[in-house]
Amino acid sequence: LYSATLMGNALVFVLICLDYRLHSPMYFFLCHLSIVDICYASNNVPHMLRNLLGQGRTISFAGCGTQIHLYLIFALTECVLLAAMSYDRYVAICHPLRYALIMNRRVCLTLAAVSWAFGFLFGTLQASLALHLPFCGPYEVDHFFCEILAVLKLACTDTTANKVLIFAVCVCFLLFPLALILISYLHILATILRIRSAAGWHKTFSTCGSHLAVVGLFYGNAIFMYMGPGSGNSSGREKVLSLFYSLVSPSLNPLIYSLRNKQVKEALLKLQRRKRVF
Repeated sequence: LYSATLMGNALVFVLICLDYRLHSPMYFFLCHLSIVDICYASNNVPHMLRNLLGQGRTISFAGCGTQIHLYLIFALTECVLLAAMSYDRYVAICHPLRYALIMNRRVCLTLAAVSWAFGFLFGTLQASLALHLPFCGPYEVDHFFCEILAVLKLACTDTTANKVLIFAVCVCFLLFPLALILISYLHILATILRIRSAAGWHKTFSTCGSHLAVVGLFYGNAIFMYMGPGSGNSSGREKVLSLFYSLVSPSLNPLIYSLRNKQVKEALLKLQRRKRVF
């Protein structure tokens, strides 16, 4: 699955960069999503695989801190990025005549920059507060990798403030973007119901259905893991969800979102023909 994640997302990234027909706002955001998924999986999975295979189950404090920091940055960035992508679909379907004007280059760059900036700022804040806590032995993280809730359990002091901050960040980065996405798709659904063309129905449902599948996988797991009843206490549940979160979801994103798309398939065939020529 890790290999599928790297290959699938790298392929999407290369196709979008090489084919001018994919130089549109939707594929611009997909390109960033592929980068996030590659970085997110590469931060967690290699060490997780080493642990599962029993090949060195130790990690330095600096290494653990770096893993937590990057884990939070990429996860929070994807939260905002998926909301930006839903806004792009809303404008494309509900305001098609103004789409090029609204989703211009500056707007797309701003939304992508805001996604990365928010992820970096709030990821750094949470990681800094967690890693400045005093920790007691045994220094054993009951997880496949250094996940923030698992590391907080090792602290020698009260971690209520950290858990309140995590919950507040979840409200801002999970519930609020999810609400915006659902509102966008309610408007999209209302617009779809007015479409009389069967081809229009199919194209719209194909594009939006794939986005909703990604949203459901990502936000559903995150909300259940960090905001569900008993979150932070059930290590077994956290481990299972982290496997899905780190392995399954990033590997499915390129398949659900891009490789089943007609334009992406055409770009892939074009790339294959180009290779045969050379």
